[in-house]
Amino acid sequence: MKIIPLFQKLLQYQTITPEDKGIYNFISDYLGDTWECIELDFEEVTNRFYFKKFSQSNEHLCFAGHIDVVPTGEGWSVDPFAAEIIDGVITARGAQDMKSGVASFLYACKNATHFNGTLSILLTSDEEGEGINGTVKVLEYLKEKNLLPNSAIVAEPTSEEIFGDAIKVGRRGSINGYLELQGKQGHAAYPEKAINPIHEIAPVLPLIAGFDLDNGDAFFSPSKFVITDIRAGMEVTNVTPNKLNMMFNVRNSTKTTQETIQKFIAEKFQGLDYTLKLIQGSYPFVTDKNTQVVQKMQKSIQEICKIDTNLSTAGGTSDARYFGQFKIDTVEFGVINDTIHAIDEKTNITEVEDLSKVFQHIIQNW
Repeated sequence: MKIIPLFQKLLQYQTITPEDKGIYNFISDYLGDTWECIELDFEEVTNRFYFKKFSQSNEHLCFAGHIDVVPTGEGWSVDPFAAEIIDGVITARGAQDMKSGVASFLYACKNATHFNGTLSILLTSDEEGEGINGTVKVLEYLKEKNLLPNSAIVAEPTSEEIFGDAIKVGRRGSINGYLELQGKQGHAAYPEKAINPIHEIAPVLPLIAGFDLDNGDAFFSPSKFVITDIRAGMEVTNVTPNKLNMMFNVRNSTKTTQETIQKFIAEKFQGLDYTLKLIQGSYPFVTDKNTQVVQKMQKSIQEICKIDTNLSTAGGTSDARYFGQFKIDTVEFGVINDTIHAIDEKTNITEVEDLSKVFQHIIQNW
């Protein structure tokens, strides 16, 4: 099976998180008996780890991705799971994020005739969901079994304007905050008898909204305090609220931690009665540009695409963050990212063909 029919086949499985809809059976049959498979399922999440040892070298390169997609939504110009080719373009849910990447590394690994060590493939059905029973659980298992890879390539869509112009060598962390500001409910006609938390927070908001908690560095932009929700009251005009709840998010660099945020809030809310809860959704990581996986990726992109790629840490989170937690040298590379999660998500079949060529070149020249 050539790369584009393989890509179309994967797109036709309606694998909305966390359903796999039998796609792993197809993938196992496609790879064949020469690849060993470890099935790791946790609650509703299904995960697979395929691996093949080509030589006795300790080198271990893992290609990683997710087979799950977000719901389609309404208003598509085509059937989002038909995966038909129209003028060289496939419009389908998961076309960019990220069955293009999965198809490309499956094809490259399937057709690999030699590799200096072990090749592996890690797939999960829970990247678009909470992620707690997906890649991280597989990596925990692999660590216990002494099977962790040295290097990893996560095939998320990373290209920006031209295919091959950017790879991710790191990601910011993500800290979610939940603040409750206590007041004292009262009648709007007698404000002196109440403590209105809306009035209490009003002078604080200009001091925290959009504030840069650090100056960033060579890899990361500043860690910005972003308020995402504020609510209080009972939707009436004559009662002041008893409390106010605010939610916020900080996409943090290595310079900002939960302790940084706690001190920042304590300073700005000094004298106010509040409680604060912080949850670290992911931690920031950076893969050194001199590591083998970064160097090999740059060379392969140059060979196939004839361009010099940029090293980026922009964007949201991905499962690459889990590899970073396990100190695995990790990069992300894939097709152009401009319609992910959108109505009429699409990708050009030439990009998918070239992506598989880049992965094949890396395998052959590792």
